[in-house]
Amino acid sequence: MSFDHQWNRIRETNPDHSANYAERWRTLAASGHDIGGEARFVNAMAPRGARILDAGCGTGRAGGLLISEGHTVYGVDLDEFLISVAEEDFPSGEWHTGDLAEFDFADAGINDIDVAFCAGNVLSFLDPASRRQTLSNIRSTLKSGGRFVAGFGAGRGYDFADFIDDVKSTGMLVNLQLSTWELHPFEPDSGFLVLIAERA
Repeated sequence: MSFDHQWNRIRETNPDHSANYAERWRTLAASGHDIGGEARFVNAMAPRGARILDAGCGTGRAGGLLISEGHTVYGVDLDEFLISVAEEDFPSGEWHTGDLAEFDFADAGINDIDVAFCAGNVLSFLDPASRRQTLSNIRSTLKSGGRFVAGFGAGRGYDFADFIDDVKSTGMLVNLQLSTWELHPFEPDSGFLVLIAERA
């Protein structure tokens, strides 16, 4: 089945979108902006030398920082241009082009993952029809006790309550909800959600 992801629709409308996106992050990093918040969060969660899945890795900006912390990082993204940037900038990572809903993680040897994460509003770009399948596929990579963390903003077409229901539908246990990657508590009116769940 082929899903109609919003990211692909944006690329069809603007063929330069991926290149512009990659250049934006490179420019931010070069100018000294802090782009490592998600990576620091995941690094704090992970055992040393962990196996980490960057689900919707884009240019590898977060996964690349985790590699520098000594972790083994696997990245999957449907945008082949962004994967090419990740391969160029972070050659010691293992980067794959594919749809998170349908990617064969087992065939790629991506298993026994300690932490899988979705940063950068990845989940809000998914075709709604693919959401539960995507989350189940990510869950399949986790070892027993492995954790999944995702963050995205409100008003992007994926209601927080629906997301939490979707996560629970996979059998994962929701452990914690925060409102930022800097560990601020989640409130009913929070405009951002960071959720941690666990494979029992």
